[in-house]
Amino acid sequence: MTALVLDAGALIALDRDNRAMWARLRAASDAGDIVAVPAGVVAQTWRGGRRQAHLARALMHCHEVALDGAVARACGRLCAQTDTNDVIDASVAVAAAHFAPVEHTVIATSDPDDIAALTSALNAQVSIQRA
Repeated sequence: MTALVLDAGALIALDRDNRAMWARLRAASDAGDIVAVPAGVVAQTWRGGRRQAHLARALMHCHEVALDGAVARACGRLCAQTDTNDVIDASVAVAAAHFAPVEHTVIATSDPDDIAALTSALNAQVSIQRA
């Protein structure tokens, strides 16, 4: 089984009806794979209303990963370790690292360099693909 973790760029692509990103989401969903989106990523992209019907439909196929106390602290530590301040990108890396020990994990991102630095700091064995 695979875990697919989506960042804001991936959700924006889905919202803009990007066919390649929709194909990736459908393939993962049809295969019964885990599709995860950190809650902060949803907050970055969600504006509500009818204009986001594509995004609303995409999120129905996703497990939203809460940014609770333990995850928030892990994100803060990762930001300190990597000298960055993007807590949401850190939450993508932390979510992927959570699945990596037991699943083949793929991150779909519009910012592969930043995500790679974060997952590398976590020693997370993940694949990074451009969204």
